Amino acid sequence: MPRKDGRVIMLADCQSFYASVEKSAHPEYRDRPLVVAGDPARRSGIILAACPLAKSYGITTAERLGEALAKCPDVVVIRPRMAEYIRVSLHITRILQSYTDLVEPYSIDEQFLDVTGSLDLFGSPETIARSIQDRVMEETGVYIRVGISDTKVVSKMACDLYAKKVPGGIYTLPRKDMQKTLWDKPVRDMFMVGSRMGQHLYKMGIHTIGDLAQTPLSRLRERWGVNGEVLWRIARGIDDSPVKPGTYAHQQQGIGHQMTLPRDYESWADIKVVLLELAELVSRRSRDKSLMGNVVSVGCRGQDYDRPTGFSRQMKVNEPTNITDEVYDAAAALFLRHWDGLPIRRISVSLTGLVPDSEVQLSWFDDRERKRELERATDDIKRKFGDTAIMRASSLCSSAQAQDRSHKIGGHYK
Repeated sequence: MPRKDGRVIMLADCQSFYASVEKSAHPEYRDRPLVVAGDPARRSGIILAACPLAKSYGITTAERLGEALAKCPDVVVIRPRMAEYIRVSLHITRILQSYTDLVEPYSIDEQFLDVTGSLDLFGSPETIARSIQDRVMEETGVYIRVGISDTKVVSKMACDLYAKKVPGGIYTLPRKDMQKTLWDKPVRDMFMVGSRMGQHLYKMGIHTIGDLAQTPLSRLRERWGVNGEVLWRIARGIDDSPVKPGTYAHQQQGIGHQMTLPRDYESWADIKVVLLELAELVSRRSRDKSLMGNVVSVGCRGQDYDRPTGFSRQMKVNEPTNITDEVYDAAAALFLRHWDGLPIRRISVSLTGLVPDSEVQLSWFDDRERKRELERATDDIKRKFGDTAIMRASSLCSSAQAQDRSHKIGGHYK
């Protein structure tokens, strides 16, 4: 157990979050395998979440719904309800905040807590974790697993590698015990190491977390710079970062939006419609945050992920902007310059190099301020009456997606 005079950090993780919310809402499915997937009516899309019973059939997150149905034809398929998942996530946040004011959301289903100052009031870390489990289950029907340690990165690994696998769903891993507990684990199991990074480390002769921890820091910095030091510090459990209440772990560096298309788009006439809709979404979100961007990026992918096609390119604009037409013009120019003419199934637009929109360079020779006022007015209408209250005529084309996406959050149905 972490020493009482040191930090006590927890990572609370919701098991199969979307599926758990749906099983709580539909008790008739309690003993049936259940998945949450893109579009059950079309029997298409990918698996966003699978309950433990569905996973016992070999169903995995991110596989195609058709593949899941082949493994388990009787699986219950539920369309995602993102607004409900956000509501439940916020409810869980409020439960955690009743134990400490130091709660930091890491994702919609994971949150860090610093309970160092709460031990005298609520008891030992394990007692607090069990109390959290009981309350979350009672109030939401969601099962929580909890990793406990001295730092955020070790509590994350305690949760992922142990709490998710042990009876009771709670595991304490003090940083001082990492050498005998974690160092013999494969390096691919370490937090922040994906499959590609794992391959690079294997080629360097680094096969376990212990191998990485004992690799000379100079060798890692020479290979990956500061990222090499980050990996070395994680392997040793070194993490002084505080739990920051009310913030997400990853600070926003840009504003972007991507869209998976319902079919292959092969013509510029179809593509430019959704490109304009994306530019409008990104520009509106930028205006809502009182930000502008110096760099416009556009990217696309084909349907075949085994033989990927597409590109991702960016360009600096003359002046920071959050005006739809300007973002679209830059995105369209980039797309036409780099598109090879092959069909696309996914497309994205983003703004980076963000600056506040409080300072704008005025000019006698353009009508940018009039455009800003016009877009602020349309933003107000959409905010009050909905996204489809006012639309561009192009969004009535068969290739447009604005009307369909107005019923969704993050690309999934509300």
